[in-house]
Amino acid sequence: MHLATVHSLESSASHHKTSIPTTTKANLPSTQKATKTLAASNTARLNQTLYLTLTFHTLFWLLRALLFHSTFTRHTLLLYLTLTSPALLIQFLFERQSRPTTNTSTGAIQRAGEDLDAKGLTEYMWDVVYWTYGNLVLVSLVGDRAWWLYGVVPAYSVWSAWTTYAGLRGGITDAAGVPQPEAASKRSVKMEKRGGQKVAYR
Repeated sequence: MHLATVHSLESSASHHKTSIPTTTKANLPSTQKATKTLAASNTARLNQTLYLTLTFHTLFWLLRALLFHSTFTRHTLLLYLTLTSPALLIQFLFERQSRPTTNTSTGAIQRAGEDLDAKGLTEYMWDVVYWTYGNLVLVSLVGDRAWWLYGVVPAYSVWSAWTTYAGLRGGITDAAGVPQPEAASKRSVKMEKRGGQKVAYR
């Protein structure tokens, strides 16, 4: 009787051991997966941007300073340093804010960094970086006068800001910029339904 009871307890214990679920990668919390995905995306894009920056700047120095060295002046160097500085500063900020950090002992991700695919200001900053790449290629082949194209980005930003301000100041406009009449208030709609006079807006 005693031996049967012991055997029953051992069988029950082994059953509970085998029924304990094991933790797999599929059971990881969604937040942890999102952190890993963002960290991998940021790392890949920052590395790609770093390689592109080295490539385009090396191309500039090879063509302008070596191949076309006769036209490489102090003015050329000053323009290069001044007009490529914004893009380099943006990349530095991206590295500080979006480069993932990991625990050196465990290898776990401590911080995934800011999303480099975010809308708004981040998009504009990427436009500056990529437009600088294009200008570096043109300047390397054509000369310093190609730097005038660099003004397209700030000019577009000023124009976009002005049109937005003008639209807010002038009232509601449609996609083509045509002013639209303001929607009637709830009070005026009720008065019209009751047979009252239509309220005139000035």
